Amino acid sequence: MGVPLDSLTRERAASADGPALPEEAPLAMPVQSLRERPPVQSRPATEARRIGLRRLLVIGGAVALTGIAAEEMYRVLAVSGLTLLECVILGFYVALFAWIALSFTSALAGFCSVVAGGGLPLGLSRAGPLPDLAYRTALLMPTYNEPPARVMAGLRAVVESVAKTGQGGAFDVFVLSDTTDPDVWIAEEAAWLALRAALPAGAPRLFYRRRPANFERKAGNIADWVRRFGAGYPHMLVLDADSVMTGESVVRLAGAMQAHPGVGLIQTLPIVVGGTTLFARMQQFASRVYGPLVAHGIAWWHGSEGNYWGHNAIIRTEAFAAHAGLPTLPGRAPFGGDILSHDFVEAALLRRAGWAVHMAPALVGSYEEAPPSLTDLAVRDRRWCQGNLQHAGVLGGRGLHRVSRLHLLMGIGSYVTAPMWLIFLVVGILVSLQARFVPPSYFPDSFSLFPVWPAVDPVRSAWVFVGTMGLLLAPKLLAYIALLLRREDRRGCGGAFGALASVLVETVLAGLIAPTAMLLQSWAVASILSGRDAGWNPQKRDDGSVPLGQVARQYARHTLFGLALGVAAWAVSVPLLLWMSPVVLGWLLAIPLASLTASPGIGRAARRMGLLRIPEERAPPPVLARAKELARGPAPPIGSGIARLGADPVLLAAHRAMLPPPRRPRSGKLNAPLVLAQAKLAEAETRAEAEAALDKAEMRAVLGDVAALDRLLALP
Repeated sequence: MGVPLDSLTRERAASADGPALPEEAPLAMPVQSLRERPPVQSRPATEARRIGLRRLLVIGGAVALTGIAAEEMYRVLAVSGLTLLECVILGFYVALFAWIALSFTSALAGFCSVVAGGGLPLGLSRAGPLPDLAYRTALLMPTYNEPPARVMAGLRAVVESVAKTGQGGAFDVFVLSDTTDPDVWIAEEAAWLALRAALPAGAPRLFYRRRPANFERKAGNIADWVRRFGAGYPHMLVLDADSVMTGESVVRLAGAMQAHPGVGLIQTLPIVVGGTTLFARMQQFASRVYGPLVAHGIAWWHGSEGNYWGHNAIIRTEAFAAHAGLPTLPGRAPFGGDILSHDFVEAALLRRAGWAVHMAPALVGSYEEAPPSLTDLAVRDRRWCQGNLQHAGVLGGRGLHRVSRLHLLMGIGSYVTAPMWLIFLVVGILVSLQARFVPPSYFPDSFSLFPVWPAVDPVRSAWVFVGTMGLLLAPKLLAYIALLLRREDRRGCGGAFGALASVLVETVLAGLIAPTAMLLQSWAVASILSGRDAGWNPQKRDDGSVPLGQVARQYARHTLFGLALGVAAWAVSVPLLLWMSPVVLGWLLAIPLASLTASPGIGRAARRMGLLRIPEERAPPPVLARAKELARGPAPPIGSGIARLGADPVLLAAHRAMLPPPRRPRSGKLNAPLVLAQAKLAEAETRAEAEAALDKAEMRAVLGDVAALDRLLALP
């Protein structure tokens, strides 16, 4: 499948200034069944040697640690027998500790992999000559109501970097728009035309496609491209609207796919960059320092059963089309309908069909951005939470690999553990209140020579707490040690002492924010379980600051909850309040923490102090420097789309050319927004009057219909 590059060169000469889209190359993408096991094709082995032993060490080690912790916690609680509430505490503790233990053993494996220079499967390398590509690859950038100037700045940096490799002719770039705002739509087209005109010789071709209806969200956007154009491209590299990748990393990924026909997907490790607020800087420091350890660990024991994070990954188009068509889950939203967290499921379906899925955490040159505030993270997390909880309906799918099931289970656990921690804390307070205020029964009804004293083992309890916290924080210590062993990264983070200061600042701030994040995730889970759909909202990228009054209203309940729990702990004893103080303090400070960490000014101050620095700030890679240069300054206003079309004949002609041909409506079905828009246009006397009368859905309908558009533009 795919067109050889010698044919591609001739085609380029004929179509350099051609239409907005290439000639379609349809590819069937059947919907997969979770109830039937598909035939598994034999493919070349690509997994690591002794992968079974690796998994035994990681998972077996986690099980052993959990068993030890469970025994110790049982001895803490069972000094005089277990009450019902103590049984609940023990059960939740064991489940939560198992999660911590698996994270620790995986991070320990990641530490060994980082130190040994691993994380580059399939012959990938960080340096050396680039492979020669024989087939073309499509770079796909889906976008949804994002600022067009910002999106095109990052994309231009990527395209120019690919062109500098000398193999730009092996790539085509597609901007796949699902934008619903009519003014942003026209701004996207204008930015695309400007970018296309500015590209250097030898750059990849650039195409733009907007879907009239964004069904199935991002997954449907990609699937629509596969069905229309997939047969012309053996590989597709999926980006996000905030993704940036170096040309070298793109070429190396395409070369690895070309050299290993049994591989269906290779996922890179995107490093978070570009953070301006304190919250974003915390995330980018954690991503740069702790992220590689975590990614190396899971890549080490996942082998060819890796995972997919939805972007900055290359995929074999034929495999994706044949085996990754997402089913619609039965029932209504939020659990039924379209699968929101599609990436985990697509990776599982590819592996089920026999295709290898690898992670390459040591391949440099893959970047993304992070939400600028806790509030924006909560908005994104709400959607991810719903998508991950949907995986409960996928877990039982026939033929899934056991490691793929573990991915799905861990995705569910990443959100379910938040309410579990909350219940664990609340029940612990209830047990303490019971012991303080409920008169105990020292002499039970059954015969006993001695009274039954309610008690716990305080010394053992302290050691259990220390052990749990040590295991929780150990991955950060290991990541810091690994950083010290890498000279350039160490210097880029401010040296040994500067990096240590940043680790301490990040740990303290993250610890204070964690209780509030726990409540946010718990309420998200509760909201989803009650049947509320998350919807689909565009993400903020830069300034996360909002008025203090709005922050206070949003986080007042967190403060009140912390106050209530603090009073309950104080009612038991002052030592218990001191024991609970990190959690209680995080809730009491929820409002100032959410406000201050969202401030770009405080983020810039932290950078001037040398805190939370990353190597990409000290010596920015050329592709990031170029993207920043292109995006420098305030973003231009979007403005009225119809006004831009009326003032720019070139843009208007391009817009007309990119509209799909009109289709006859199905029997009994009308395009209601278009009908209403036509009626309003018939009554309007001026263009301004018509614009004021049309809502967004009606304006989209007008912009998508040549006759209605001509009628609107003809108004004075």
